[in-house]
Amino acid sequence: MTEQNQKQLGKTLWAIADQLRGSMDADDFRDYMLSFLFLRYLSDNYEAAAQKELGADYPKVDAEAKQVPLAVWYAANAADVPAFEKQMRRKVHYVIQPEHLWSSVANMARTQDGELLNMLQAGFKYIENESFESTFAGLFSEIDLASPKLGKGYAERNAVLCMVIQKIAEGLADFSTDIDALGDAYEYLIGQFAAGSGKKAGEFYTPQQISDILSNIVTLDSQEPKTGAKQRLESVMDVACGSGSLLLNVRKRMGPHGIGKIYGQEKNITTYNLARMNMLLHGVKDTEFEIFHGDTLTNEWDKLRELNPAKKPSFDAIVANPPFSLRWDPTEAMADDVRFKNHGLAPKSAADFAFLLHGFHFLKDEGVMAIILPHGVLFRGGAEERIRTKLLKDGHIDTVIGLPSNLFYSTGIPVCILVLKKCKKPDDVLFINAADHFEKGKRQNQLSEAHIAKIIDTYKNRTEEARYSRRVDMSEIEKNDFNLNISRYISTAVVEKEIILEDVHRDLVKIESDIATAKAKHNAFLVELGLKPLP
Repeated sequence: MTEQNQKQLGKTLWAIADQLRGSMDADDFRDYMLSFLFLRYLSDNYEAAAQKELGADYPKVDAEAKQVPLAVWYAANAADVPAFEKQMRRKVHYVIQPEHLWSSVANMARTQDGELLNMLQAGFKYIENESFESTFAGLFSEIDLASPKLGKGYAERNAVLCMVIQKIAEGLADFSTDIDALGDAYEYLIGQFAAGSGKKAGEFYTPQQISDILSNIVTLDSQEPKTGAKQRLESVMDVACGSGSLLLNVRKRMGPHGIGKIYGQEKNITTYNLARMNMLLHGVKDTEFEIFHGDTLTNEWDKLRELNPAKKPSFDAIVANPPFSLRWDPTEAMADDVRFKNHGLAPKSAADFAFLLHGFHFLKDEGVMAIILPHGVLFRGGAEERIRTKLLKDGHIDTVIGLPSNLFYSTGIPVCILVLKKCKKPDDVLFINAADHFEKGKRQNQLSEAHIAKIIDTYKNRTEEARYSRRVDMSEIEKNDFNLNISRYISTAVVEKEIILEDVHRDLVKIESDIATAKAKHNAFLVELGLKPLP
């Protein structure tokens, strides 16, 4: 599918969502829309694998038939079903019953079948509990098919679902539904819903342009970025992964076989489910990623609580766009937490450095971490100053990138990207001031491909440019009390143009001459008209 067709598919689906949403909030309708799109993907993938597995035995049915081919085969080969499903679990890692397939559901919607709602509920339950052998338990937990938002009673809710599913089926009919196409459509819809949900969007979505910067940075060689991208990453982690867009961007840059395994943490249950669906929709197998539902700051993930240093998990690349200046309530015991004890606890008023230290603790010595944070982390005092000073003295802060304001749906404040390394070659800090380099949009400002390329090129080559980038020695940073406010190191003042008096005089003489000439011509007209000329 061409890029143009992918965009068109996304726009088609969004138009359907916008048309059908009605009185339902965008966030609520998003869950239904994206879940149905996910069911379509799972079904298409499963039916294609089933057809390949059964070969000539795969039934051929008329396009208008009420039964899907797999249902016909199940009915005729009941004794062989267990063996078939065992093989499918081995090959595609899940099973969907014929009656739960998207094509079956779409047929029920088209005929306004009164049992559609019940069938959907049964299908979602089966997929959650049995299809993936419970690996994806709770995947559809936020999809309340009995919600009064769909209608007052069963019949009304069933009718609404019939209409929604029919419209989606019709919208998808004219498009190829390969993995990339549906994955991109899913991402497009997440972005559109994010745009419509305002501040809530920050909980689950990182704008693509910012995601591009982070994924570029963490995939470059850590010691010599100018040599280009790494050939392979054994692992990548996002400590607050939202819908997983950042992780998928890293994967896209590395290629489908360029990452050993993808890891993510997410506290919000709805967003956690979005991330898992997003992974699968982009062709990431369930064995190739692990998303944990739980609080990052309290470190609820057993995998990351390993006390034996030799067994501590670590990651080649860490990316993060955590909630900005989140209030948190650390316990006294957390001061001794291995993640924080060498640097100190972030203040209760802002958990920014807590997210940073959590991720940094699990970074490999040769790895790269890129995290989006509010500008306040660069200069705020107190506990944050102590953490920042320790990181700087230990040589862990590699680059500070200032971005324009109003890039996010969730906030208009300017943000920065901190690039951290446990072992870095340069003994200075690179500052990039990209705050004034953007294209103004109606709702959000935008970074063009050229703006992004300039940031990445400056990071790669550590180049210096007046009013844009500068390498700053640690001695100068120390003189500034380890304050990283970009304006302290990069002047944005525009040099005033030198005034040459001779040129100004010459211009004024010419202006006076032009005025005299114009006045004489004007007065000639006035005399012809019998009017008094200008003095």
